[in-house]
Amino acid sequence: MPAQSTATVLSSSDAVAHLASYQCLDGLSVEDLMDSRIHGGLTYNDFLMLPGKIDFPASDVITDTKITRNVVLRTPFMSSPMDTVTETDMAISLALLGGIGVIHHNQSPESQAAMVRAVKRHENGFIADPVVFSPNHTVADVFDIKARLGFCGIPITETGHLGAKLVGIVTSRDVQFESHQTLLSEVMTKSLVTAPQGVTLAEANEILRSSKKGKLPIVDDQGRLTSLLARSDLLKNQNYPLASKDPNSKQLYAAAAVGTRPSDKERLKLLVEAGLDIVVLDSSQGNSIFQIDMIQWIKQTFPKLEVIAGNVVTREQAASLIAAGADALRVGMGSGSICITQEVMAVGRPQATAVFAVAEFASKFGIPVIADGGISNIGHIVKALSLGASAVMMGGLLAGTTEAPGEYFYHDGKRVKSYRGMGSLEAMEQGRPGASGQANGKPGSTKHTPRLSSKPHENAATSRYFSESSAVKVAQGVSGDVQDKGSVKAFVPYLHVGVQHSLQDIGVRSVSELQAGVKEGRVRFEVRTPSAQVEGGVHGLHSYTKRLYA
Repeated sequence: MPAQSTATVLSSSDAVAHLASYQCLDGLSVEDLMDSRIHGGLTYNDFLMLPGKIDFPASDVITDTKITRNVVLRTPFMSSPMDTVTETDMAISLALLGGIGVIHHNQSPESQAAMVRAVKRHENGFIADPVVFSPNHTVADVFDIKARLGFCGIPITETGHLGAKLVGIVTSRDVQFESHQTLLSEVMTKSLVTAPQGVTLAEANEILRSSKKGKLPIVDDQGRLTSLLARSDLLKNQNYPLASKDPNSKQLYAAAAVGTRPSDKERLKLLVEAGLDIVVLDSSQGNSIFQIDMIQWIKQTFPKLEVIAGNVVTREQAASLIAAGADALRVGMGSGSICITQEVMAVGRPQATAVFAVAEFASKFGIPVIADGGISNIGHIVKALSLGASAVMMGGLLAGTTEAPGEYFYHDGKRVKSYRGMGSLEAMEQGRPGASGQANGKPGSTKHTPRLSSKPHENAATSRYFSESSAVKVAQGVSGDVQDKGSVKAFVPYLHVGVQHSLQDIGVRSVSELQAGVKEGRVRFEVRTPSAQVEGGVHGLHSYTKRLYA
């Protein structure tokens, strides 16, 4: 007969109270997890977060996050300044969905400034600097604005300038069947619905609704045009409630990248004139005298411009850029899917460890950090946030979407778009006279050709990797293609809802609560062995279909 157990069985009603008898909570604290002397450098796949208690719906989770000292987004999503990821369409779409797209600088300054201007003009509250024509302009001028900026509802003043007396307005209906040489004085609408200067946005919106007009000019007591309101913006407010907007102008936030060469100062002046809100200093190794000098020059020349510096992966790198005046830091070196810096240069750091180390240090000075690279799924996004990142910057995850630059083509029977690292030789050759611009340099192998400016321009990829003067270019990235992901207008909402559900599983209601819980030791972690990673993925099936969202 087996011996009878003498262990006392506790009352089930005491289960919760009995937890106090343990010396610590289940799992690991973030400090224990990130002890490099024990675990080495970790990637996002090397650990998991332990579940908490759910007492709220996922829809209650708030994903608001501060990406610089002064800019708050409704979602923690940023797109990378790569020439196969972010141009006008991506920047506008991501901003409407609560994130922000960083427009790449592997193009002429004029082209990049035009993209910034298109983002700023896409959605407004009161449009403080509307396009204005005079009666002597022609229908051709209206169609030119339509082609370049995407709209043709234009107020007409006596002089063609803001602040002059309003005499009419031209819309698409007025010019639809007219000769391009026709003067606007002959086709403009002269019977106008206006609102007085000082009207509130809510009052102006109500006038637009009741009048059923497309544009509402705002005039002073002498009939002079002071600003404009657009009906299309009301519709965007309804369809995109999370849109990333300047709280004062109600315009979408615009971000763009520049390098640290002397010529980039002239580039930045054009971008600021176009309405730029955030500049990203684009370098694979941000702790350089060039970047420090650039930060200091920007802060002296454009004190209201938010500066995201980087890239960095250590506290020491971060300290230099924080001291120089950076408003945020971009973290990552060699962790992107198309980046081979760690392999070729033997320099870098596993991304999870890098994010934690830099975020822990930068938080002491109120400086947000952006986790750049290594993001392949929703889980990686949440892990980056838990380690202290305020946002994630995505390249490969957004490449292949409708809004990414380039054309679709078929490769091995699958619909794909080209995607290349800015350290690839193909990116380094972009903009040179005679450069093919092809993603892998083989004629006919891809239909993607990044947009070329009208003249050769300085190359952003070589400056990013300090290779301008090198006779031999050493690649730190590769070129390839990624499968069609559809539109970001479906994909990004999937990411957002996924983050909400993940935070619900963890038992926190916001990004700030997540990070506070990690810091206080309430949110716990566990190391994943290689076997655990296999167990946590799809396994044991002959075949399966992986559909991420519907």
